[in-house]
Amino acid sequence: MTPSWYDVLGVDPDASTDEVRAAWRAAIADLDPADRRFRSLNQAAEVLLDPERRAAYDATLEPDADADTDADADADTDAADGGTAAPVTARGPSGPRPPRSPRVVPGWSLVVAGVLAVALAALTVLALVSPAASGEADAEEAREVAVRAIVPVLSYDYRSMDESAAAASTYMTSAFKTRDYDPLFAVLQENVAETETVVEAEVVDSGVVRTGEDRVEVLLFVDQPTTNVRFTEPQTYQNRVVVTMVKDGEDWLIDKLVTTGAGPAAGE
Repeated sequence: MTPSWYDVLGVDPDASTDEVRAAWRAAIADLDPADRRFRSLNQAAEVLLDPERRAAYDATLEPDADADTDADADADTDAADGGTAAPVTARGPSGPRPPRSPRVVPGWSLVVAGVLAVALAALTVLALVSPAASGEADAEEAREVAVRAIVPVLSYDYRSMDESAAAASTYMTSAFKTRDYDPLFAVLQENVAETETVVEAEVVDSGVVRTGEDRVEVLLFVDQPTTNVRFTEPQTYQNRVVVTMVKDGEDWLIDKLVTTGAGPAAGE
């Protein structure tokens, strides 16, 4: 039996959007983007985090559910006729749930009763400033900045290109701007007056891929409604974007960006 997208993420078919998102983020955390599981997990999330695509996908699973219901009804009928009913196997996701990172709890040696209070106070202070907790906070802060930054970086309007570039530049390192953004934007400027292109990026969801010393990789699902002289009605293009955020003083900035275009949204 082919695993469903629910099996891939290790969630129940009736899981809420928040549960799907949490399972996806836990599954891709610290997973190498080159790992084949990374692609499968992201494909599952793309479907299950989009209400319309999820509903359409669930509809493809309904025949199996009906067949199971019919089989159970037949078994009940056999039992009523004096036959032996086949055992019913409990249903649920066949795949294992994504492993959770174990919580690290500092171990303490036995101390005499006279210094127990001091030891507990020290433990509380260490918990508040532990590297693990600090790292998680930094990663979440970097993800939030990436969500805000990717909108101006992947958006532009042919009527105000200078303003579009200025808005994007505030979220990137000087190295990324010089190496990657400026050359690409120069090409766009040569053509937008003729094509009259307007792109408005919208973040659908995001998750931390991996973390390092003052460096966090964030995966974002981005929709880009686009209009031009050929399409006056917005055509939505879907992208998976991995951005590398680096800490520059107190700010998180984009230092690298890789996109994987998925093409127009279904039905467009």
